[in-house]
Amino acid sequence: MTITVLLISALVLGVGALATSLGVRARVLEETVDTATVAARQTYEAVGKGPPVSTLPINQVGYLQVVSHDGRVLAASPAMKGQPPISHLWPTGGDTRVVDTTCATVPGEGRTCFVTAGLQHRASSYGDVMVYAAEPEPPILAGPILEIALAAFSLAMLALLGWGTWRLVGRTLEPVRRMRTEMAEITGASDLSRRMTVPDKADELTELTQTVNATLNQLERSLENQRRFASDASHELRTPLTGLRAKLELALADPEAEDPSETMRSALADAERLQAIVNDLLMLARLDAGVQDSLEQIDLAQLVTTEVERRPPRHEVLMRLKPDVVVQGSRLQLSRLLTNLLANADRHAAGEVEVYVGSEGGEAVLEVADDGLGIPTDQRERVFQRFTRLDSARGRDAGGTGLGLPIARDIASAHRGKLYAADSTNGRGARLVLRLPLSTNLPI
Repeated sequence: MTITVLLISALVLGVGALATSLGVRARVLEETVDTATVAARQTYEAVGKGPPVSTLPINQVGYLQVVSHDGRVLAASPAMKGQPPISHLWPTGGDTRVVDTTCATVPGEGRTCFVTAGLQHRASSYGDVMVYAAEPEPPILAGPILEIALAAFSLAMLALLGWGTWRLVGRTLEPVRRMRTEMAEITGASDLSRRMTVPDKADELTELTQTVNATLNQLERSLENQRRFASDASHELRTPLTGLRAKLELALADPEAEDPSETMRSALADAERLQAIVNDLLMLARLDAGVQDSLEQIDLAQLVTTEVERRPPRHEVLMRLKPDVVVQGSRLQLSRLLTNLLANADRHAAGEVEVYVGSEGGEAVLEVADDGLGIPTDQRERVFQRFTRLDSARGRDAGGTGLGLPIARDIASAHRGKLYAADSTNGRGARLVLRLPLSTNLPI
């Protein structure tokens, strides 16, 4: 940043210094020429009026001469007595004035440079002559004094600007350096529980730090969920695998004591449980990855009817279905959601399951209720956590994998809806409510 600012500033100051030098030189030269020209004109008028004299009176300048065509000095001011002509320039092309810069030796002053203005006088008392008036060249025009001063000023400005930029950018980036150091420490220690220090003042860096801390919070939760999920999945898979291996080892150790058919049926049941868990894990992986199947218009009443007929329940299913409740979504995923809700209700019902489809407030509503033991109010969110079972009635021997309701909620979220447990209408049992946007209310 400092180098960039210095380069740009050097370019600007260089152009400015060059323009200033040229402008000042032109202005000083113009004023000097004007002074010499006025003095030459006054002498021109004096030469035209009076008789020839050898000494010219001093007016605005003290260096005056009247020079003939052959280069003889016919008259001069006291300072130029006995000196050669100041200039040998004569006007051409019909002009009567010349401007010249010359150097001459002046008694008592040494070598001196002049800015000379000359006027041709064709009808003077001396004849056709040139009247020259010379003004000593100002020091600013005589050498690189102006350029040296401008260069010194520019260097001083660049040094001050560079120092100021370095300090300002350094102070501005100090919080960024501190943030980078803290992030490097967090990354190096692999400790996502640490958080970055939030600056006291409210500015963009404070907002950035808060955003980074929020990201760390989310990463920590995701990592913790991943670890817990891996632990729970390992535990869930280990149970049927252990049982399956024990049965096979017993059958191999004592083939006569075990009924092969019974052993194979038991092993098949464990294999089916393993398959169900693996299928649920694959579904969760697809949902976590945001994989979405093709969307279509789905009538919820028809979907419920189809799924109930496809999978005959153990208990009676009462259906209250309002027609033409249409949502947009993946038929495969919504079928899986409905299957999970029906299987959960059928597994824990005492005698019947009730399914309701309707609409309310621009949303499609699907409710699945059972007349079982129900879900305690303080446990209603826990049932949507993966591998969660609340009691013996919803235990492992009930046949569930602990992933049905979490999968159902993830599918609902993927369809911009929500799934939650609500109070039962008759005071007993569990009631799960699904709300999805109606197809007519979805943005195009």
